[in-house]
Amino acid sequence: MTQEEMTKVIMEIQEVILQKLDINSSISDQTILSLIEESVLRFAHTVYLSMDEKKEVIQRTFYAIRKLDVLQEILEDQEITEIMVNGPDQIFIEKQGRLEPYPKKFLSKEKLEDVIQQIVGKVNRTVNESSPIVDVRLQDGSRVNVVLPPVAINGPIVTIRKFPADPITMEYLVSIQSITMQAAEFLKKLVQAKYNIFISGGTGSGKTTFLNALSAYIPKEERIITIEDSAELQIQNIPNLVRLEVRNANLEGKNEVTIRDLIRSALRMRPDRIILGEVRDAAAYDLLSVMNTGHDGSLSTGHANSPNDMLKRLEALVLTAVDIPLLAVRSQIASAIDIVVQLGRLRDRSRKVLEIDEMIGMDGTEIIMKPLYCFKEQGEDEKGNVIGQLAATPNALYHTQKLKAAGMELPELSDGYRAEKGDDYAER
Repeated sequence: MTQEEMTKVIMEIQEVILQKLDINSSISDQTILSLIEESVLRFAHTVYLSMDEKKEVIQRTFYAIRKLDVLQEILEDQEITEIMVNGPDQIFIEKQGRLEPYPKKFLSKEKLEDVIQQIVGKVNRTVNESSPIVDVRLQDGSRVNVVLPPVAINGPIVTIRKFPADPITMEYLVSIQSITMQAAEFLKKLVQAKYNIFISGGTGSGKTTFLNALSAYIPKEERIITIEDSAELQIQNIPNLVRLEVRNANLEGKNEVTIRDLIRSALRMRPDRIILGEVRDAAAYDLLSVMNTGHDGSLSTGHANSPNDMLKRLEALVLTAVDIPLLAVRSQIASAIDIVVQLGRLRDRSRKVLEIDEMIGMDGTEIIMKPLYCFKEQGEDEKGNVIGQLAATPNALYHTQKLKAAGMELPELSDGYRAEKGDDYAER
């Protein structure tokens, strides 16, 4: 039986069930399931259904009536990390880092619209033609973006970024060669010594995942405040943890709570560290102020393709908040951020730490950074997987005051690269 035939059968059975009774919350899932099973058995007398097809019809009909239709089974697949719904008839998924079409589709455009309203309604949000864009979060922490017509030309668009039930650890990232044990131990010391660390990378490079893993090194006795546009962080083993999330304006355009509002409030909450999920607007100015006013050990992320690009983006974001000379902005950045960790997604779809840079300071009008670790590609294997390693450069950590104040020393490093003409860090 083709997927089109399967969809037709499901729609017919669903219609029969809905005509029998008024589906509401007072009817148990088991009762609905029993009615569906009875209808499928009767339907099988007229159309042949194999045992597997019967099971699929029963499950999908139940999902259509009580859950999120075809979206439910995709959400339950732990190997799927991203879901892209381009209207009712076209679904794409990301599985094991690769994008592929999903063979099934929604029963109808109306069903997709109903699913969207279920999702946004559970968190008291509204999306319609007059307000066609919304960002919400599922109960499991998955991030959902919805765009409706007339803005979306090819029908309702839903994009879901899923997050693992169990947070990914640094040990796991080492095991899949996203980072070396040596570099992980290096970052562990810096986190414990309260260096301000900024994680940079492109879309889908794993910034939030890496931030979660890095936060595991924060001492348990500290008071941590996280601030996010949409709560995604999974900070573990911190008893004194406060989580803050922005609130969008209501239909009258009132009662908005911004990232900047939350940062200002967080400063009055006696934080040991502030973790800002992502910098994307004028809140960059407030983050730099936090880092420059005694709140060491702060962590944040931002979109950029290189550490230098990240600094330029921060400059632009700060200037949207305050009208001050560019030189003053650069001085603020240079004194606030200690370390920039650059993540990237290679052509084989693997996520890697590509660079770990230290902020040295100002040289006249320019910010000076030096790479401490760099990823050097060594070719591909027979399957097309990129071969390479993140290794220490000859550059030693320049600012060691925080390490000394914490009574720490860096772990012994193995021999790194030798500076050669053409190497990025040799040119800086």
